[in-house]
Amino acid sequence: MSKDIKALQTITLDAKGKVLGRLATQAAFYLQGKHLPEYEPHHDIQQPVTITNIGSIVVTGKKATQKMYYHYSGYPGGLRSRSYEDQFQRDPTEVVRKAIYGMLPSNKLRSRRMSRVTFEV
Repeated sequence: MSKDIKALQTITLDAKGKVLGRLATQAAFYLQGKHLPEYEPHHDIQQPVTITNIGSIVVTGKKATQKMYYHYSGYPGGLRSRSYEDQFQRDPTEVVRKAIYGMLPSNKLRSRRMSRVTFEV
């Protein structure tokens, strides 16, 4: 980028009472830098995002019981699944992290952008 971007302040998003998907899209929007006039999709602007009150996130419909999270160990028979309720009780930050990860474009910048997300339960 030819222009120098000033030191970016941390954007804080309050998750209290917000729907999971809408919060994830908002966080992905800021991580990509789409709120800045200098936005270019191939540049990483290094915008930090902090999400607070994760414990009070809301999901709509029957997602609490029907939405599943999968983990595969790589071995035959190693596919494990967990419902949203179980995953949220174990680690609510992982639910939000996976939602934001899915909202970012799948390219080389995705992991760098995800490293700038911090959570406060």
